[in-house]
Amino acid sequence: MSKKDTSEWVSLRHAAELLGVHPATVRTWADKGELPSRRTAGGHRRFNVGELMRQAENHKDMQPLEVQVIIQNALGSTRMRVGDDQTLAQATWYTAMSEQTRAALRVQGRAVLEGLRKYLAQGAPDSLLSEAIRLGKNYAQALVADGLTLPQATRGFFYFSDFVINAILTWTELSQPRNASEWAKLLREVNTFINAMLLSVIEYYEEE
Repeated sequence: MSKKDTSEWVSLRHAAELLGVHPATVRTWADKGELPSRRTAGGHRRFNVGELMRQAENHKDMQPLEVQVIIQNALGSTRMRVGDDQTLAQATWYTAMSEQTRAALRVQGRAVLEGLRKYLAQGAPDSLLSEAIRLGKNYAQALVADGLTLPQATRGFFYFSDFVINAILTWTELSQPRNASEWAKLLREVNTFINAMLLSVIEYYEEE
């Protein structure tokens, strides 16, 4: 697969996914003339990828397009992998979870990615690591209630956190990084957030 062509035109829904915002937000920007678009013969909006990249750069609460795609990639990969992974159903840490806990963690997975998005959007300040700590504690509380051991909880944590790291690595393979130092910085910041969550899990288990 080649580097994404900035002259490509995508649907409103796809544009919203790339920017990490609700489709209604993209529609509002287009109506106000803040985000150029064109109409198909059928009357559907189409958005230029290059313009989407500039939109992402111009909003302080959003990251460059690459970060939006990485997070969407991680979320999509998690859904597909969990649904198709036969070995997961046999993993002791996964079978030890109640169905209620699995459902709760699926919801939390989106919260983790949103917390990570905000953390990166605001320049990865230490003050926002409190959200990573809170999410880690919530994860640990749910697993302790189901009787999982710390090693089991850690295996589960790595299973899901790997999706984010793999999404970053996949994107660098498909698209030439704009700047090597920027990508190194991004990876360090993602690791900092993930590590804060993991330490919170360990600390909760130690307290218990």
